[in-house]
Amino acid sequence: MQSSPLMISGILHHAEVAHPDREIVSCVTDGSMWRYDYSAFAERVRRCANMLRDIGVRPGDRVTSLAWNTYHHMELFFAVPGIGAVLHTANPRLSDDQIAYTIVHAGSRALFYDPNLAEIVDRLRPKLVDVQSFVCLESNKTRNDPCYEPMLAAASSQLEWPRFDENEAAFLCYTSGTTGDPKGVLYSHRSVVLHAITAGLNSALGFSAFDCIMPCQSLYHATAWGLPFVAAINGCKVVLPADRFDGASLQQLIQEEEVTFSGGVPTIWTMYLNHLERTAETTGSLRQIVIGGSAVPRAMAETFQNRFGVQVRQIWGMTEMSPLGVLSTPTPKLAEAGQDVLDDTIWTRQGRRQFGVELKIVDEKGQELPSDGESAGSVLVRGPWVIERYYLSDASALDADGWFDTGDIATIDEYGFMRITDRKKDVIKSGGEWVSSIDIENAAVACPGVKFAAVVGVFHPKWEERPILIVEPHEDSTVTAEAMLAHLAPHMPRWWLPDVIIFETVPLTATGKIDKKVLRERHARRLVQDGAAA
Repeated sequence: MQSSPLMISGILHHAEVAHPDREIVSCVTDGSMWRYDYSAFAERVRRCANMLRDIGVRPGDRVTSLAWNTYHHMELFFAVPGIGAVLHTANPRLSDDQIAYTIVHAGSRALFYDPNLAEIVDRLRPKLVDVQSFVCLESNKTRNDPCYEPMLAAASSQLEWPRFDENEAAFLCYTSGTTGDPKGVLYSHRSVVLHAITAGLNSALGFSAFDCIMPCQSLYHATAWGLPFVAAINGCKVVLPADRFDGASLQQLIQEEEVTFSGGVPTIWTMYLNHLERTAETTGSLRQIVIGGSAVPRAMAETFQNRFGVQVRQIWGMTEMSPLGVLSTPTPKLAEAGQDVLDDTIWTRQGRRQFGVELKIVDEKGQELPSDGESAGSVLVRGPWVIERYYLSDASALDADGWFDTGDIATIDEYGFMRITDRKKDVIKSGGEWVSSIDIENAAVACPGVKFAAVVGVFHPKWEERPILIVEPHEDSTVTAEAMLAHLAPHMPRWWLPDVIIFETVPLTATGKIDKKVLRERHARRLVQDGAAA
């Protein structure tokens, strides 16, 4: 058999010759739209690659993007790794200090940024002493930095992509930094290609050339679940929403571009459902959404499927896993159990193993636990797109047998579906017994009038910890603490019920997840202060 390296440039070549006329449609931060096909996209990527070489980017160099979900950003996804450099996708929703930390830690040589993020760049510029080239991705007359389009136009469209070791780095993605400084994870060409092939399988996302996908997971977060590469392999039309993730903007794109698939964190789909409720509109062509980042409220999944006919699939993974780990697609054995069991499993479990990822749950002694749906333990993973060590770290991130501890606690049921019961950092131990914050949150979000819900454990002098519930209601909601408790009571043991219910705005992390670190710090002494710990 021939031996050919798995390269990101190979994905681009396939897209150009196999489905050159499939469209890529992009919102632009100035409010305009951009539309072209894979053939024109591939030509511009070659120009971008030559432009990168013109400004001195060499194999192994790091290039930072500070940008939204746009066609410019997607061009960098293929051009930077295509010449052997490494694309560091910086997260603009982090604090200035964290963004600067990741760029400096990456040792980036060039920085490409969207114009509506220019103020961040200006604040960071004095700290970015290693960055030699700053490039604005759209025309902006107020900027002194060169603009992307004139540089692209001046570059040659002729390029023979270099071939090199498939294990060379392609992307540098950082964790969200909720427990300290963000940590860098290098994705190789090999890992990106294998991940994209698996993600497109029927057992996973199940894409075909008839699909139109709209990534609502940010391109800067774990390469948007690898969706740009999955789409290019399978010939999917791609719709990029830029920074417009509000319900009205997403609905307009879904209707006008006939989107069939989208994916993102639960907060995005909460806003989208709220828009549909207000306008009485339908979801049109949309047939499937995949939700990850945190547990999906059952009420959300039921609403999408029963009212709008949209299938909801959960996905679980993390930056360290590129990020695909499990996905909740049905199996024949599950279907044989009946529709009620199938729906409950798909809606309340994060998913089943996908090819390429070994996964097990273990107890505190490292012994593997049975798949009985009851035994909860630490989730360990290994595979070709799982981290070996963090960027610039001398220490391996794995145990002696090559397993990576994800930091999640989970069960696996008889059908092979995993259910996350908590993050290790979020678990609550009250009176020696474990309380699942995720189960309480899912029940709380199903209460009418609740927009977001978060549960954290706080100090209690008698019980060690007790759960408190933080609720952000909808604007017109009149939900009360008494109504919340009445709603929760049938769904959990009495001693799980939160001691205090607080109504306030729920803070979100840079990746759209609920920021429990902020909530724990804010309410650490809440029970003592309220006298509820007596």
